[in-house]
Amino acid sequence: MQELSRAQARRIALAAQGFLDTPHATPTMATLARTLRRTGVLQVDSVNVLQRAHYMPLFSRMGGYDTDLLRRASTGRERRRLVEYWAHVQAFMPVELWPHMQHRMESYRPQRGKWWTDAVTPELEASLLAEIADRGASTARELDDGLPRSKENWGWNWSATRKALDFLYVVGDLAIAGRTSQFEVRYDLPERVLPAAVLARPVPEPAEAHRELVRRAAASHGIGTEPDLRDYFRMKPAESQAAVASLVEDGELVPVRVEGSARPAYLHAGARVPRRVRARALLSPFDPLVWERARAEHLFGFRYRIEIYVPADQREFGYYVLPFLLGERIVARVDLKADRGARVLQVKAAYAEEHAPPETAAELAAELRLLADWLGLEEIHVASRGDLSVVLRSAVRSADSS
Repeated sequence: MQELSRAQARRIALAAQGFLDTPHATPTMATLARTLRRTGVLQVDSVNVLQRAHYMPLFSRMGGYDTDLLRRASTGRERRRLVEYWAHVQAFMPVELWPHMQHRMESYRPQRGKWWTDAVTPELEASLLAEIADRGASTARELDDGLPRSKENWGWNWSATRKALDFLYVVGDLAIAGRTSQFEVRYDLPERVLPAAVLARPVPEPAEAHRELVRRAAASHGIGTEPDLRDYFRMKPAESQAAVASLVEDGELVPVRVEGSARPAYLHAGARVPRRVRARALLSPFDPLVWERARAEHLFGFRYRIEIYVPADQREFGYYVLPFLLGERIVARVDLKADRGARVLQVKAAYAEEHAPPETAAELAAELRLLADWLGLEEIHVASRGDLSVVLRSAVRSADSS
């Protein structure tokens, strides 16, 4: 069995995620398509302290780009490239995966209890489907019957309408047509959201659907353990284990050993094995490169936890902390916030990793400037928290004055 060093595995992973691709001076739809082939999916999250989660991985790989590219790719019907579904978690996925998610949609139907069905009745579901068929894409707020919203579940405030719509969405009776400027989901019938050619495709057997999901996960990972590949599309162990075994038998996955891990890993047969990667990027907490925290810790020696839901006085690094990738290593982390009213990018804390090279602050300052410009922010303010903050503040001032 082939043995790979941790550094080799790290470079394979970076290349698979698009960090070896030659940047385009002005990112186009072709650039976006190339990047989406690398990431496979884009996690969607409502947190907007810096930028919505699905926009950030594209910036990390493409640089400053027109976010209208993503809007165009995820709206309309016949030209649509992406659709939201419960793929990783809530995520944009390629439209051609819709038939491969049919088995997942059907698996949700018996799980109606997850949607608080004391309030969600078949009659309500039928009336909502009829209303949407008549009026077109609609939000829960537009369709709400005016009943008081439940206060019983911490963190949620969903009406019966919202619960029913969510159920109809996960079982595939509705699809997400888009979102409003307030990030509210607009639901519509699948035949008005997805390209006709996609809906006309035969639905694969579950085993073949599992193979395709693992195949895509392996292409986006480059290299990974079976649990890594399983996590990419949040599959069940039995599903991914059978798919991995089948793809190994067909030669699409190659079993390998990676330094420092007792678990077997699988190399995608088409993965690039570069000798060097010269990357520089700020990574969202929801970036595919780091969303599987154990994998990030093994490959990069970087322990990472998102602390959004941790009380402020118990946070170790900050509320919305982004890892900083430089070359082939994650060398720092910064707690960022976009103050849009003041047009300031706030660096609330900055920390260096033990292996951070001397140029870390200067390179991070340059990347922060690119991020600020992309977000339409004029100034960068670096607070005093963290062992990198003083030198980073100086680097930011030096870069802005040059």
